Amino acid sequence: MNSVSFPAAAVSAAPSSSSSSSNCLTRSSGALFPCSHNLRFLPGLSRSCSSKVGIRCTYARTGMQEDIDPGTIDVKADVRTERIVVLGGSGFVGSAICKAAVSKGIEVISLSRSGRPSYTGSWVDQVTWKSGRDFQAVLFLPGDVFYANWDEVLLGATAVVSTLGGFGSEEQMQRINGEANVVAVNAAKDYGIPKFILISVHDYNLPPFLLQSGYFTGKRKAESEVLSKYPSSGVVLRPAFIYGKRKVDGFEIPLDLVGEPLERVLRATENFTKPLSSIPASDLLLAPPVSVDDVAYAVINAVGEDDFFGIFTIDQIKEAAAAVKA
Repeated sequence: MNSVSFPAAAVSAAPSSSSSSSNCLTRSSGALFPCSHNLRFLPGLSRSCSSKVGIRCTYARTGMQEDIDPGTIDVKADVRTERIVVLGGSGFVGSAICKAAVSKGIEVISLSRSGRPSYTGSWVDQVTWKSGRDFQAVLFLPGDVFYANWDEVLLGATAVVSTLGGFGSEEQMQRINGEANVVAVNAAKDYGIPKFILISVHDYNLPPFLLQSGYFTGKRKAESEVLSKYPSSGVVLRPAFIYGKRKVDGFEIPLDLVGEPLERVLRATENFTKPLSSIPASDLLLAPPVSVDDVAYAVINAVGEDDFFGIFTIDQIKEAAAAVKA
């Protein structure tokens, strides 16, 4: 350790180099709001850190000089980088999460059936892309988490984000939306991962008999597993229709051309349409779409905030995203 020499007055007056202002979120009635603290932690860093400091002070008086070495002050440093695993990271929502995480200095590993996506971008090169085929030469069913070598994926991770889900037969939807996520939650818990974040779905105020489809029952099964295994750190995001530029087989589908103006219209008229929300299935028409970027930044907020847990609605997703973008 090196010692440095400062005038005594400078030592006593110098501000701490580790302190600055920051924003965090506090919960009120299920929503999150910014608050101020004296410390700021970058998204890529843990909240508990310290440093090792060695100081030698020199005191000067008229006609005499005196060197006093009170010894070094050692505070052990414990700084770690956030490292997230995104399940389905090469998909529409997953790739947006990977991109947002990279922009915030978070280390990202993506696990998906296809591995590295075919499209390019500077952020793509900063993600570790793994496919199911990296682990076993088998015929993969939807939800390759069933065959993953978790030792190669989860070690060192601070959070797991699952975007797993899809449509198909009842059996397929139960497996993709439910069982695959349950396997992932239990694997994360077994490896001591402190946080699990699930991208689920808004229920659209549907009547109970319509919520019995494999898509919704699978999603709710996954939600229950997250909240039971991670009661004080599990996160479930329930967006409605997610819009953005979706890439499929080399083609870009501009879902934002429909979703963005529709969101604006529905939010501008929500005071008039709110009385209709009690009508079953009304949210199929009235639930505002959500930008894929808002979903991604809400995830980043969840990764960085210990007090961010539970089920989050459409409006709460947007609030959480805005806090990160600000």
